Amino acid sequence: MATTEIFLIAMLIIFSLPYLIWRVGQTDYYAPLVVVQIITGILLGPGILGRAYPEYYQFVFNPQVVQSLNGIAWWAVMIFVMIAGIELDLKKAWEHRRESGITAGLALGVPLLFGSVAALGLLGYAGWMGPKAQSWQFVLGVGMACAVTALPILILLMEKLEILRQPIGQRILRYASLDDIAIWGVLAVILLDWERMGRQLGFLVVFAVATVLFRRLMQWLEERDRWYAAFVWLAACAFAADWAGLHYMVGAFLAGAVMDAEWFNQQRMDFLRANVLMAVMPVFFLSTGLRTNWAMGGTAVFVVAAVMLFASVSGKLAGIHIAGKILKWGPGEASIIGWLLQTKALIMIIFVNILLDKQIITSETFTALLLMAIGSTMLTVPVVYPKLQRVAQLIFKTS
Repeated sequence: MATTEIFLIAMLIIFSLPYLIWRVGQTDYYAPLVVVQIITGILLGPGILGRAYPEYYQFVFNPQVVQSLNGIAWWAVMIFVMIAGIELDLKKAWEHRRESGITAGLALGVPLLFGSVAALGLLGYAGWMGPKAQSWQFVLGVGMACAVTALPILILLMEKLEILRQPIGQRILRYASLDDIAIWGVLAVILLDWERMGRQLGFLVVFAVATVLFRRLMQWLEERDRWYAAFVWLAACAFAADWAGLHYMVGAFLAGAVMDAEWFNQQRMDFLRANVLMAVMPVFFLSTGLRTNWAMGGTAVFVVAAVMLFASVSGKLAGIHIAGKILKWGPGEASIIGWLLQTKALIMIIFVNILLDKQIITSETFTALLLMAIGSTMLTVPVVYPKLQRVAQLIFKTS
C-alpha cells in the first residue's frame, strides 16, 4: 500500500475505536471521550499492540505515517495551548487576590513538594531520569507533573457537573488559572539552557517588544481578521521559543497568554476549542500513546504510577484543606475543590511530553506519569458528583 493509504487506515483507527468504546461502553461518567482516546493511544502503542502484533504495528505505524501524525499533533496541541492561554482570566484573580493567592499557592506547592519527594526516591534507581537531565530538573519536573491542574479538561468536567457558571466553579477557575501560569513558568526554568542563555534572553526581549506591537495590531483589526493574525502569531512565537531552546509549547502558551479573551467572540472560541478537540487532538493522543514504554517491566511502571497518583491526589487535597482552614470555607467545599483541581489529563500530558522531548525523563517515567494522569482524571467525576449532591442536600436542609 501507498503511505497515503496506510495513513488513512491509521486515521480510521484513531477516530473510530475510541468513539465506539466511549459510546457503546457508556464510559462518560468515569472516563470522558478525551480519557478514552488517551487510553486507546496507549493500547495502540509499541508496548501493547506492538508487542502483541509486531508486524501489524510496524505496517500501520511505520516511520512515514508516524511523522505525518506528529505534524498534525504538534499543530493541534499548539492551538489548544494557545486557547488555554487566551482564556486565562487574571483580572478576577486580582480582584480576589488574597483568597486566590493563598489557595492557588497551596494547591500547587503542597503536591509539588509531595511529588518532588517521590521523585527523589526514583533517583536511587536507574532508568527513570533522562540522559540530559540534572537531578534538580528531574525532581522539579516530576514534582510539577504531580501538581498540574488541567484547566481545559477541568472546564469540560465542571460543565458536565453543571457548576461551571456557579460561584464555586468561577472560584475554581481563578485558582486553576494562577496555577497554569506558575506551571509554564517552572517549565521555562527547567528548560533553561546555559549554553543558549543569550538566545533565550534575546527571545524574551524580542517577544516583549513584538507583544506591544501585536496587541496594537489586534485592537485595530476587525474580529474576523483576528483569528488569522492569532495563528500567524502562534507559529512565530512557537518557532522563536523552540529556536531559543525553550520548546515550541512554551511559545504557544505565551502567544495565547498575551491576548485578551475580549478580542474574540466567546461562542466562536468555544466552538473552535470543541472542534480542535474533536477533529485533530485525537491524533495527539495517539502520538502520545506511541511514546509509551514498558521496558522497565509493567509492574515497576504501575508501581511508580500509583506512588505518583498518591502523591498528586493527597498533596492537592492537603493543600486545599489547609487553604480552606485559613479562609474558613463552608463544610465540604475544600474536598470538592481539591478533587476538581487534581484533574490532570491534557495539560499534564503536554507537560511530560516536553520533559520527554528534552530527555529530562525517560519513556518509562513518561509512561508512569501518563497512567497517573489518566487515573486522576477518571477519579474526578465519580468522587465529586456524590459530594456535590451531599452539599446540595445540606444547604436544602439548613434553608
